[in-house]
Amino acid sequence: MQDDIVHNQLIQLVGAAIFGIALVHTFCAKQFEVLAHRHPKHAGLLHLLGEVEVVFGFWAFVLISSMALLTGGSKAIAYAESLHYTEPLFVFVVMVVAASKPVLSAVRRVLGGLARIVPLPTPMVLAWLGLAVVPLMGSLITEPAAMTLAALMLAPQIFHKGMPEKLKYAALGVLFVNISIGGTLTSYAAPPVLMVAGTWSWDTAFMAHTFGWKAAIAVLVNATAVVIFLRKHLGKGVSAGNSDAALQVPWVVSLVHLLFLAGVVTMAHHPVLFLGLFLFFLGYTQAYERFQSPLILKEGLLVGFFLAGLVVLGGMQQWWLQPIVSGLPPTTLFFSAMGLTAITDNAALTYLGSLIAGISEASKYMLVAGAVAGGGLTVIANAPNPAGVALLKSGFQDDSIGAGGLLMGALLPTAVAAATFLIL
Repeated sequence: MQDDIVHNQLIQLVGAAIFGIALVHTFCAKQFEVLAHRHPKHAGLLHLLGEVEVVFGFWAFVLISSMALLTGGSKAIAYAESLHYTEPLFVFVVMVVAASKPVLSAVRRVLGGLARIVPLPTPMVLAWLGLAVVPLMGSLITEPAAMTLAALMLAPQIFHKGMPEKLKYAALGVLFVNISIGGTLTSYAAPPVLMVAGTWSWDTAFMAHTFGWKAAIAVLVNATAVVIFLRKHLGKGVSAGNSDAALQVPWVVSLVHLLFLAGVVTMAHHPVLFLGLFLFFLGYTQAYERFQSPLILKEGLLVGFFLAGLVVLGGMQQWWLQPIVSGLPPTTLFFSAMGLTAITDNAALTYLGSLIAGISEASKYMLVAGAVAGGGLTVIANAPNPAGVALLKSGFQDDSIGAGGLLMGALLPTAVAAATFLIL
């Protein structure tokens, strides 16, 4: 018995140490890309280590290998198989479907039509729609799907080599924060809300009344402010008109793809079903190949790998995280949740909160509000963030998004979100 306790404590410490190393690796990923350009002889390995999406999957394998050495292979495998990988699988599938040419064509045509109605420069309106309306759509189509659509819409407008780097990071921070809080109008679209909705009986009406309208205000303020700063530089990338022309497909094909997307979203908690539907989707895209562009299978798989690694590593952190969450007064819990979210993933944090017996209503609100408000601070803070990084990093210097730049870009929109949840 004593030996088992010692082994468990050792594994917990090893898990925390490897998790810490993975975090440091995440923040240093951009430096590996810089080194790859300086040392072309080893560019392949350095590029691999510089892929943010690879970091947590790589260190998850290190953790499982360490567990196998310390406790035996069967226990290590049992731990890996005891975890739930529905979210990584869902994010992969919804990314690929939402980024398909017919879906993008439909969304761009609708938003393009709205932009032409507004008596303002079209590039400004399109940028605002991508940073405000699409994140709020995440409450219906889920946050990962909203991130995918917003990233692909905004890439030619904002996230290109011609845009000043500081402005790109400012827009990226707004996008990530707005996606994180924009899914709180319903009880199923935001991962941190989904983790507690069933346990705490939070339905969509409750979410819209308690969180949603406040989040919508913050989203609109953040998007409007950053578009004002960007206005002189908008329209200098790939024009929206050219993008739309390249993506024209028949409405009936777009409708079929939108139905596939709706089906995946509806079955988000049933991996066997949404994976089966995804295979059907792949067959459909082959049957109507002339209306398709290459699917983002590589990007989706990398993001799924990242999130699966986070599941493996995060599963070993409950022993030190839960006491912190359970022992704080509501207001302190809010700010602690914002900070912890940046290094743990907001869904994991709220899940730990859902396990606390007798947690007060005020603490429930503060925990979730802090978790979603801090969801844009780092790549790992919110499940859709790795998708945004995978789709947008090519527009940044060294084809990589720096953790420091993202943090600085997200500070102001995070402050706006925090203020709306605390004051309103």
